[in-house]
Amino acid sequence: MEGKEEDVRVGANKFPERQPIGTSAQTDKDYKEPPPAPLFEPGELSSWSFWRAGIAEFIATFLFLYITVLTVMGVKRAPNMCASVGIQGIAWAFGGMIFALVYCTAGISGGHINPAVTFGLFLARKLSLTRAVPYIVMQCLGAVCGAGVVKGFQPTPYQTLGGGANTVAPGYSKGSGLGAEIIGTFVLVYTVFSATDAKRSARDSHVPILAPLPIGFAVFLVHLATIPITGTGINPARSLGAAIIYNKDHSWDDHWIFWVGPFIGAALAALYHQLVIRAIPFKTRS
Repeated sequence: MEGKEEDVRVGANKFPERQPIGTSAQTDKDYKEPPPAPLFEPGELSSWSFWRAGIAEFIATFLFLYITVLTVMGVKRAPNMCASVGIQGIAWAFGGMIFALVYCTAGISGGHINPAVTFGLFLARKLSLTRAVPYIVMQCLGAVCGAGVVKGFQPTPYQTLGGGANTVAPGYSKGSGLGAEIIGTFVLVYTVFSATDAKRSARDSHVPILAPLPIGFAVFLVHLATIPITGTGINPARSLGAAIIYNKDHSWDDHWIFWVGPFIGAALAALYHQLVIRAIPFKTRS
């Protein structure tokens, strides 16, 4: 009996302390804040990883524009929404491509595929200016080439169906379009910060694997909400590529909205995550 009682006592106390959850788990014992990226890092220009990352951003944005613009054109070509994938299908194309491409390129370039994401991460000191500027350039070039290939395959339908170019829809003001772009990009970039947070990755080993999923899902949800307003930009490279290849006056009239809105939204998301959620400037350093 004594042996059985001892087994019961030891079994009940085999794990005397439960793992903390919530705020009680927020200790610095298992996590070290990564240092901020330097503003300039000229040494990167001579490394293959730098150029490989730029190429990865170019190819990813190229594929992103190719698939998504074709999807938009397919919906517009259909006689009615029921004969196509509709707005939901367009949203799935954008969100699904971001999910797949972030998964493929996250380990190479970080999987930005969006100048607004790059800008937000730069403001948060997650990457240097030396890397941020080439990323944005490669993303824009990839977007132009992706839309250009679509037009090369279907020149007449591309022009008649709008080429996937972003414009503020009739009935909405420029202010409404700008607001939609700001809030939509905030949702996306805030999700990027949360999904790639190093503190969360340190505690949950599955987070780096699942990170592309919430990012792609955020893109999907934002498209559902804002396609009727602006066609959903939230990605200046995507808007620029389609506008350059389509090249009609009305596609340029509101084009500034699809740069100013996403950059403001990205900046607000970076500030919110760094100052409020992580409170990095207010942390005492041991």
